[in-house]
Amino acid sequence: MSMAGNLRKVTSLGRVGGLRKVARLGRRSARVDLSHPARSPLGSAVVNCVIYHDGVRVPGGGDLVEAVERVRKSDDGFVWLGLHEPTDQEFAGIAELFDLHPLAVEDAVEAHQRPKLERYGDTLFAVFKTVCYVEHKELTATSEVVNTGEIMVFIGPAFVISVRHGRHGSLGPLREELEANPQQLAKGPAAVLHAIADHVVDDYLSVTDAVQEDIDQVETGVFAENGARLDPGRIYQLKRELLELKRAVAPLDRPIQELATRPIRVIDPEIQAYFRDVSDHLLRATEQIAAFDELLNSILQAHLAQVSVAQNEDMRKITAWAALIAVPTMVTGVYGMNFAYMPELHWKFGYPLVLVVIAVACVVLYRGFKRNDWL
Repeated sequence: MSMAGNLRKVTSLGRVGGLRKVARLGRRSARVDLSHPARSPLGSAVVNCVIYHDGVRVPGGGDLVEAVERVRKSDDGFVWLGLHEPTDQEFAGIAELFDLHPLAVEDAVEAHQRPKLERYGDTLFAVFKTVCYVEHKELTATSEVVNTGEIMVFIGPAFVISVRHGRHGSLGPLREELEANPQQLAKGPAAVLHAIADHVVDDYLSVTDAVQEDIDQVETGVFAENGARLDPGRIYQLKRELLELKRAVAPLDRPIQELATRPIRVIDPEIQAYFRDVSDHLLRATEQIAAFDELLNSILQAHLAQVSVAQNEDMRKITAWAALIAVPTMVTGVYGMNFAYMPELHWKFGYPLVLVVIAVACVVLYRGFKRNDWL
């Protein structure tokens, strides 16, 4: 069904209530910028609503219904609506206005979805997991390294709806970059979808580069002189954070491949070439994460081997000192027995002789253990 057809359905009597709710949302969010890191201070999930004609932003207010009506009348251009963590009530009127599928609407509101791509008639629904690197002075067993969020995107013949979850992944700078390139933006909603996908995947690469530094730090610590004393919790924590990053990145491969290769009505074939570039970047991020996982396994095995070697060295030292203590213990134990007749018991040089024998035996043992690196 075309956008014009959808809009005519919206204006029917049965949808007047939904339109009024959308109009109130649009008016309340007219001056809220999309780059705001959290929910609108005005209490609305709508953070921006803009019309684009031939890749150029059309001046005007942020009233959503008015924007949709202008697109319908011109039969050209598209409207880009940005939302942040909408509730069921806030999204209900928007879903009714754009005739969005209930299953996609539920996913967009509930969040916590895997990256995916779904088609509902002329509407395409894409889910992206956003990631950001959490700065920390020193990696510990409880450090948060990777933080994730989500961006859901609905695109149709004449609209883009972006729904963001999480306090990072703002699309404000991305919108400005697109507006600085009208030729690309003129290609329609598919150009916006590509820009969002490219933005998300570029963040993956940035995060993997930052995680690389943490892995290098752990690796250096493991192979340092006192590497066996390193807290293994740091390695496990890094592996857990890497697993979270992998869950965000790996499932996106199939949706990007579909966008790059399969014919989709709302995706211009010219845009598909750009998605192939995104696919290449995603492959690089996936390979880096796989390599990091293998490297951390190797680091963990090396650390466990070092701990085992350190324990063996400690046991050798303990054994050597026990042997040294055993000599005087044995001699004094013999002479501690209460027998009347024992060698040199009544000789005046007997006591010094026994002490000399003990000292010589201990020195010989000590030099032997030292020469064999037991002490």
